[in-house]
Formats: sequence, structure tokens, C-alpha cells
Amino acid sequence: MTNKKKQVREIALDLLQSVEKNHSYSNLLLHSAIEKNALSGRDAALLTEIAYGTIQRKMTLDFYLAPFLKKKIEPWVKQLLRMSVYQIVYLDKVPERAVIHEAVEIAKTRGHKGISGLVNGVLRSVQREGLQDLGQITDEAERISIATSHPLWLVQRWVAQFGAEKTKAMCELNLIAPVQTIRVNATKASRDEVVQKLQEEGFQVEPSPFIPEAIRILKGNIARSEVFAKGLATIQDESSMIVAYALDIHQDQAILDSCAAPGGKTTHIAEKLQQTGKVIALDLHEHKIKLIKENTERLGLENVEAQALDSRKAGEMFPKESFDRILVDAPCSGLGVLRRKPDIKYAKKEEDLLALQNVQLAILQAVTPLLKKGGVLVYSTCTVDREENEGTVAKFLASNSEFEPVALDHLPPKIQALTTDHMLQVFPQDFGGDGFFISKFRKKV
Repeated sequence: MTNKKKQVREIALDLLQSVEKNHSYSNLLLHSAIEKNALSGRDAALLTEIAYGTIQRKMTLDFYLAPFLKKKIEPWVKQLLRMSVYQIVYLDKVPERAVIHEAVEIAKTRGHKGISGLVNGVLRSVQREGLQDLGQITDEAERISIATSHPLWLVQRWVAQFGAEKTKAMCELNLIAPVQTIRVNATKASRDEVVQKLQEEGFQVEPSPFIPEAIRILKGNIARSEVFAKGLATIQDESSMIVAYALDIHQDQAILDSCAAPGGKTTHIAEKLQQTGKVIALDLHEHKIKLIKENTERLGLENVEAQALDSRKAGEMFPKESFDRILVDAPCSGLGVLRRKPDIKYAKKEEDLLALQNVQLAILQAVTPLLKKGGVLVYSTCTVDREENEGTVAKFLASNSEFEPVALDHLPPKIQALTTDHMLQVFPQDFGGDGFFISKFRKKV
């Protein structure tokens, strides 16, 4: 094994410790570690695989390790064992002896002889005796929980809301990294043109069978492409692209995107306006507004105005009934994006969902006076939870009699088939997009 590989595993261990100890976001830490250590494509891929995989399957790994750990061990040693077992069980291309050798070397460097002996002993026992069977867990929710590393409270909640079969399928898919997707900038190019340009650049791509302007990137880093640099496309998940369709946009409309960062939906709305009208994009944080502006400039869109503002105070900034469409893509628990941000599932608690609902309702309440009579309000989240989604919708409608639910129409045909009246709950297993919820209302005339 090369020194570089050893370095990759040491970086992975540091990253795992930081995520667990400081509740840092794994995606941000990973990006920073790759940049800081100037890792090449192969090493960056190995680091990503080990770090994400270990976080993603933490509960399963602990279940496998439990019979071999007779006493409490230091947190970093636990992380080292987890990432080593992850490689032994889930990475075919890495020889077991190499994994064990590297783990023992790291243990020697970071701890005393007793620790390297323990690490060696545990990993050789795992190799020799094999893993305990997940099938021995008799309770179905608990078995899904341990087998897919989702907290038991969350699995039980989803089983109660959606049934065991749907929950199991969702939890299993959450363990698999999503395919990156981009949205073609229709003001600059057609999808066919962008597919051709990407193929000429050496990318492996396929058009999305679900969203007309989406392309799936099967191989290559799109952020480093000419297509991206020239603003012919932007990175956005397919589920998130449905929102602009739900708004049923017409030229020259004034549209408010009340929780806009990082600007994927804002720019999609602007493109659908075909450089007419105006999109006002609000977000709490100045640095996120900067992101929206950068995206807008790269895509060459001149009908977007982004400003830092708490959307709960939007009524102080804009006159009543000044928008034809309003989007509330609300802050949420993010349970639909666990494939991208695996640490979320361990950090969230059940009571967090209720606290978020209060924020969601406050934003909806604050922006309603700004919508014109006959105008459309779309509420969306990137979560999968009945109380947070349908529950918020029911409470909003109960206290806002001037609004009525309207059918979610004008969607791409294969997406339209998933809707129920004025609501759409996308599950990750539906077409590989993020878990996502959309609901639509009209202000009565």
C-alpha cells in the first residue's frame, strides 16, 4: 500500500471524528479535506467512499462490531474500527489484509501498543468468525433500522405513515449515492445540444426520462465542464425541478421565491419566464445571496433580484398583492436528502419536526398578503414526513379561508402520475430523485 493510501485513511479518520464530535456537515468537511490535501481523482474517490460509507452505515457497522468489543473504547478507535469493517464488508476492490494492516499502523501512530493490539485482534476476529446475522432481529422496524442505519424512531414513524414495505425500500435506497443531475438553461441551449457538448467533453450522460430539461451525469465532474462555465446548465436534483412546473409560470409575471438559496429553483423560474417579468429571491444569509447572484450571472439571467431578508418580514418590504406567484420552499428536516447528507439522520430528533412546522407556518402566513387575488402559492419541502408536509398544509388551509387547494397540473407526464389532487410526495425510490413534497393553493378572487 502506498503512503498516499495511508494518508487517505488517516484523513478519513479525522473527518469521521470531526463529524461525530462537532456535528460538522460531512459534505462540507469532505470538500475541504479534498482541497486541503490536494487529493487526486482516485484518492478523492476513496476518501469519499470510506467517509460517506462509514457514516451512512454506522448503525450496521456497530451491530457487526458489538460481539467483538468487550469494553468501552475511545471514540477515535471506534471510528477506526467502523471504517475498517466498512472496507472489509462493502469494498470489494480493497484486500482485507491491506485494510487490517493500515488500521493497525494508524493505531500504532495514534495510540499505544495495547490499542494497536486491540484493533488487530478485533479485525482478525471479524475476518475469521464472520458477521452476526441481521435476520436474528425479530422486530421488523428494528431490523430495518439496524440493516439500513436509520434511527429506530424515524423508521417507526415512517412505517406508521407509509407502511413497512415503502419504508424499507426508501431506507435501502438512502444508502446509495445519488446520480448527479443538471438542468439545461433553456434560454441558451436545448437539451440535445448540451448532451452533445458534454459527450464531446468526455462526459458520460443520459437525458432524464422524467424531466424534459434534466440530464443525468453518469461519469465526470460537471462543475469543471465548459457547459457549466458557460452557463448552459446548472446542478439541480430532478425532484427539485418539479417546483417550477407546479407554479404554472407565464411570461411577464412577478414571482417571489421566499426561501431561495442556493438558487436552483430561482434560476429555473427565471428561465421559464424567458427573460421577462421578475423573480425576487429572498434568503436570510448574505453569503447565500452571493451564491444566488453568482448562479444568476453565470446563467446570464437578467430578471432576478436577490436580497438578504427573513421572509417572515417580507410584508414590510413589498406592497400587498404584488406577486402573481409565490414559492415557499420551506426550511425542513431534510429527510428526503439523506443520501447526500447522511449525518442528518443521526442529528435529527422527533421534536425537531414540530419546531420546524411552526417556522413553516410563520413563513406561509407572512407571505400570503403579498399574493394577488387569483394568484398561485406553492409550498414545497425536501422531506418525507406526513406531519411536516400534509400536516402543515392542513393547518395552513384551516386558518386561511381565502386560499383553496388546486390540482397540481402542468407537470411532466410521468411526474403527474404520482400526484394526489393538490399534493405530490416524491419518494427517493420513485425515480431516483430526492424525497420531496409539493402542494399548491390559489388565492380566491
